[in-house]
Amino acid sequence: MLEVEGAEEKGIKVVEVGGEERLCTRNLVKGVQVYGEQLVSMDDGVEYRVWDPFRSKLAAAIIKGLRNLPIERSSRILYLGASTGTTVSHISDIAYRGVVYAVESAPRVARELIERVARHRRNVIPIVEDARRYQHYPAMAGKVDVIYCDIAQQDQTEIALANARAYLKDGGHLMLIVKTRSIDVTKEPRSIVEEEVAKLRSNGFSIEKVIYLEPFDKDHAMVIARKA
Repeated sequence: MLEVEGAEEKGIKVVEVGGEERLCTRNLVKGVQVYGEQLVSMDDGVEYRVWDPFRSKLAAAIIKGLRNLPIERSSRILYLGASTGTTVSHISDIAYRGVVYAVESAPRVARELIERVARHRRNVIPIVEDARRYQHYPAMAGKVDVIYCDIAQQDQTEIALANARAYLKDGGHLMLIVKTRSIDVTKEPRSIVEEEVAKLRSNGFSIEKVIYLEPFDKDHAMVIARKA
């Protein structure tokens, strides 16, 4: 299941829970759950949070073979489409010395993000704004190492690219969740992924990995791309 390079340093671990191997991250805030996930205490006192691949596309990608995860313990991440913070919280565990700028446009959902995640985690900064209005992010300071984009819009790749032009450092990574049914329900999903990958290439990105997320998320793919 786990082939992530530097997994121990990132706090990513496979833990046996109830006789089953489960992907986990080391809990940055001991004793605190985010979405009802199971907490597992190890003999050395370290606590891990079970990372559900049916709730987090990043967990699904790791289980499906993501080896070179570009998020490090001191990374600065701009997360587009944070929702209530399930994946944001696990990225917060990994980048425990860094910062996660978590952008969510829906005020009600953003309130849950703030209550469940940001109020407990000092490295998560919520931004209640539409990702199209990237010029208006009030808390952004400087360039980021990674942009993680998980938004259900027809022009999701264009939105990610606009944010990358504004905030992603040269050599930084874009982690793009391609939601093919949000782009075009009439086309074959893999052809849509190929089209979105072509857009990234034409905008100066090199493609490092494309991972299809079935059976965890149907008609979804994660694209890992690096800015030249």
